[in-house]
Amino acid sequence: MTETRRYTRTHEWVAPADVPGEWNVGITDFAQKEVTDVVFVELPKVGRTLPRGGEAAIIESVKAAFSIYAPASGTIVAVNPDLESDPGLLNRDPYGKGWIFRFKAGHPEEINDLMDEGAYAKFLKDGGGHPEHG
Repeated sequence: MTETRRYTRTHEWVAPADVPGEWNVGITDFAQKEVTDVVFVELPKVGRTLPRGGEAAIIESVKAAFSIYAPASGTIVAVNPDLESDPGLLNRDPYGKGWIFRFKAGHPEEINDLMDEGAYAKFLKDGGGHPEHG
């Protein structure tokens, strides 16, 4: 599945969900290490439409609060209910059980503009590894 995962400059990942046209979103392993121990996740509302780059969720850690942005425009179709009782899933399994929300892409071509695994690794290596989260 890693070959289909795409990455943003703000350290979110997006990958195809089980339903065609829907995408899961989470934070990268790099991001979860940067934010340290996640203690709370403010999930987006299902049905909410977001522009590309729009603030979708907020992660609070022992360190600070970090915004999570929509990697492409679309409508939230599901959130990960397990994060409400176990926000540490983001740290323990960022690419699996730690997904944050699922959306239906309004413009799927926007996902093609994101970095693939190789480009994201180069981005980190070239110093892009400081989250642009506020």
